[in-house]
Amino acid sequence: MVENEEKDQNENIKTDSSSDQTCSICEGQGCECAQSDDNQKNIDKEEEHSSEENNNTEENKLEEEIEVVKEEKIRLLAEMENLRKRFEREKVETIKFGSINLARDILSLADNLERALSALPEKEEYSQNIKNLVEGLNMVLKEFKNILERHGVKKIEAMDKKFDHNFHQAMMEVEREDIEEGTVVQEVQSGYIMHDRLLRAAMVGVSKKPANNSDNDENNKTNEDKPKKSKL
Repeated sequence: MVENEEKDQNENIKTDSSSDQTCSICEGQGCECAQSDDNQKNIDKEEEHSSEENNNTEENKLEEEIEVVKEEKIRLLAEMENLRKRFEREKVETIKFGSINLARDILSLADNLERALSALPEKEEYSQNIKNLVEGLNMVLKEFKNILERHGVKKIEAMDKKFDHNFHQAMMEVEREDIEEGTVVQEVQSGYIMHDRLLRAAMVGVSKKPANNSDNDENNKTNEDKPKKSKL
């Protein structure tokens, strides 16, 4: 009987000890060690929360950096495309106008041939040898102009055209009463263009009204502007 009672008492003590929240170090309830464990848990939770926030912040930063890199890539691709187009345009212009200086220099050959042929009197009779020479020079001049046209060089048609400062260079004024003022009536030197670019401007003479007629026109306008006196 006594042994059974001792066993029951030992079991009750074990049960009470297992149900109590005791510290393994202090063997008591509500000790400082238990409070420190609770504080540590709270600290761990706060650290986890702060780490999550840091992770979110880093993700946002990475997304912003990715967007910046995308924009820079798009801008770089656009610049490369513009650069490629500019190189293609410069390549085409180099092919078209690469010989512009040579073409400008050899125009004097056509000028000299035209001057030589125009200096010959038309009504004068020449020997057969001179006629053959003149015919040969005309053929050379024609072939020379054909070669220039094949390379995009064309003569500017200036005679009887309205003066255009983009293609004509006025060298003199010629009084002409029968022609509208500002019309090209004389060509001192031929002008040429190469494709759509001016190679050499045409040196021309431009018509103007005679001075006497212009004075008369001004006097007539003045007289017309004056009020007429009424006859009584």
